Amino acid sequence: MTTAQPALARTLPPVRHWPALDLPGTQFDPVLADLMAEGPVTRVQLPHGEGWAWLVTRYDDVRKVANDPRFSREAVVDQQVTRLAPHFIPEPGAVGFLDPPEHTRLRRSVAAAFTAKGVERVRDRARAVLDELVGELLLGGPPADLTSAVLGPFPIAVICELMGVPAADRHALHTWTDLILSAAHGKDVSERAKRGMAAYFGELIRLREGSAGEDVASLLGAAVGRGEITPAQAVGLAVLLQIGGEAVTGNSGQMFYLLLTRPGLLARLRAEPGLRSRAIDELLRYIPHRNAVGLSRVALADVEIGGVRIRAGDAVYVSYLAANRDPEVFPDPEGIDFARSPNPHVAFGFGPHYCPGGILARLEEELLTDVLLDRVPGLRLAVPPDQVPFRKGALIRGPEALPVTW
Repeated sequence: MTTAQPALARTLPPVRHWPALDLPGTQFDPVLADLMAEGPVTRVQLPHGEGWAWLVTRYDDVRKVANDPRFSREAVVDQQVTRLAPHFIPEPGAVGFLDPPEHTRLRRSVAAAFTAKGVERVRDRARAVLDELVGELLLGGPPADLTSAVLGPFPIAVICELMGVPAADRHALHTWTDLILSAAHGKDVSERAKRGMAAYFGELIRLREGSAGEDVASLLGAAVGRGEITPAQAVGLAVLLQIGGEAVTGNSGQMFYLLLTRPGLLARLRAEPGLRSRAIDELLRYIPHRNAVGLSRVALADVEIGGVRIRAGDAVYVSYLAANRDPEVFPDPEGIDFARSPNPHVAFGFGPHYCPGGILARLEEELLTDVLLDRVPGLRLAVPPDQVPFRKGALIRGPEALPVTW
């Protein structure tokens, strides 16, 4: 055993430190680009946690790892894996750290709200909210901050509608989400925000036990009432869904920054409304919606991925951003091609942990594109592109403000 160890060490690729810098605009992470060039499976060390982890970047390999039960999210809870966030305190039974079949059972309790039919239930209300926000934007006149006027409040209103959160409580939920998603405020602030949101949903779900409502809090309350899931599991899932709902602000901010800095693309979408649905898929593929990588997995057995032997107990990350730039799947991946078809992007993940809000997010992006392009003619940046401030110390990338005029 001792004689084999040096030989094994010599076969491992070097560990690359990944600082996950605050990047401007929609710039692709240069460290990730280098890692992709080095090979399909490399080793990385992120700013926090301990040790190193494998990074998988090729499209087919990413989908394989994300869908293979031999790579466990649950096993991560007991390990101090290298990570992007400064603190790591998963809630007991949190859906993001469960494996099937428990993970499947928990997600099934709210599945009805996130199907195409369930999401369609909120379309009219979402459109009405958006029309009102854009109306206020136009009434106030240019210039304006598109983020604070529309791109921020719209996703909050929509996810709160789907969750069953009263309008009066939206601001509190948004404040907690901001603190949880930011790495800039420190562990204690983030943890207090998470506890605040958990206590809120605990009470809301308790009040909905036995409910026949179609919103998420009612579905969770009913599932708890039937004894199908525990109150703690219901709260953990509600917190995750609420936080995830606001990722649309960052994604749509990047999309509109991209369109406003490439007027030719914007003009084409104005002239060809039928192209917009496909264009949204291409923009979702292209934008780097997060910093570095998300949650890791731990190998439960020795598995070969991309010609590399990953040992049981090793931590593994997949990069959906890298997978979306795989030239074997997406010809000319650095280009933006609104006619790209098929476009099997993995912007919402893959496998059991595929983002449950993917259909909802897509609906919101479609509504935003239609309403802003059709109702705000001449929409353009009010400042040079390099003066648009982007969020710092955040896990989800996007502009802090998007100054526009028309």
